[in-house]
Amino acid sequence: MKMRYPIAALLVATLLGGCSSWGAKPWQRGALARPDMQLDADPVQAGLDDHIYFSKEASSGGRGFGGGGCGCN
Repeated sequence: MKMRYPIAALLVATLLGGCSSWGAKPWQRGALARPDMQLDADPVQAGLDDHIYFSKEASSGGRGFGGGGCGCN
């Protein structure tokens, strides 16, 4: 029983310490904020792609999901 608490505390500390490296560091944010690093680097092309998708699928939104606007998933 006495050995359980230190092992549990060590396990919790290890798991919480592993989350400390998530996210962008302050010196990396400048590079990630550049326009060519955005998901939609060309907003005109993204708008045209959305228009074509909406016209084909007869739906709006949900470009990242599978299936179509016809309900035939």
